[in-house]
Amino acid sequence: MMNTEELIKTLTSVSAVGGNEGEMISVLKELLSAYGKVETDAVNNVICTFGEGYHILLDAHMDEIGFTVTSVSDEGFLKIAPCGGIDKRMLLGAEVTVCGSKKTDGIISTLPPHLQKSADEKKVPDISELAVDIGMDKESADKLVMPGSAVIFKRQFTELLNNQISSNCLDDRAGAAAILLALDKLKQLPVKITVLFSTQEELGTRGAKTGTYGRNADEAIAVDVSFAYTPGCNKEDCGKIGKGAMIGISPVLDRNISDALIKTAKNSGIKYQKEIMNGKTGTNADVISISENGIKCGLISIPLKYMHSPVEVVDLSDIESTAELIAAYVKERAGADYA
Repeated sequence: MMNTEELIKTLTSVSAVGGNEGEMISVLKELLSAYGKVETDAVNNVICTFGEGYHILLDAHMDEIGFTVTSVSDEGFLKIAPCGGIDKRMLLGAEVTVCGSKKTDGIISTLPPHLQKSADEKKVPDISELAVDIGMDKESADKLVMPGSAVIFKRQFTELLNNQISSNCLDDRAGAAAILLALDKLKQLPVKITVLFSTQEELGTRGAKTGTYGRNADEAIAVDVSFAYTPGCNKEDCGKIGKGAMIGISPVLDRNISDALIKTAKNSGIKYQKEIMNGKTGTNADVISISENGIKCGLISIPLKYMHSPVEVVDLSDIESTAELIAAYVKERAGADYA
């Protein structure tokens, strides 16, 4: 397995807007092929199972937020609709890539301040009022872009100070990376592992709802991202970047698993922090836990700044702490019955 930064670069370089995950599926299938048989299901979940014994399912979602092209205007501008939870405040002038018959870069339209009315200064335009400019007239654009084509934020990867990196779609390629980094250690254990890289979490946890059926897992761990503190946030609602994996504690999560994860982190000297939630977690854990007859489920999250933006930020050490925690926890489960 490649190192953490190389792995993140690989995972964030491809697109996977809901319903258009083909590029990401190919990358994940190749990365998983060293561990066991890899399959996809009807909703494009990527699933790999290996080993024998106590059965643990590890989930991270592969999809990202983006847009769908709805039409091409008479002037050649692409009208778009959101695919996932988009923060409209950051869209004006954003660089995007249109995944048509070939990938084409574009700019989301923005009105110059010279042409704005006074009321426009405080207004956040609705996405329906915006368009993507790819520098073409309608006839040329129609040949390149079909309605339904995916639009992603233009790929970028920036190394920051103190082991932090900024990139697109770290929600949830960071979680996928943590699972992949743990697999070499997991393959050596007397335990059965199912890796589920699920689709369409950003569209309502659709992939995880179906991907867990028929797997007969004894328990599951969802791996996602959560909020890291930045100015303007409530500190009580956030983790701290660089301080390790966030272990979820919530009524919808199995408390025994949460406690066992904390105990494992303490015993193994792995950096961790607790994330207290008073209801649903907003992750695939919410639907995995009620799949089939119910699956005991825990949640580990990676602190992330600027969620659902083109410049999400993580600390690479937090991804590695999460991988270490997964491996150490599964090692304990492999040698113990879990009631």
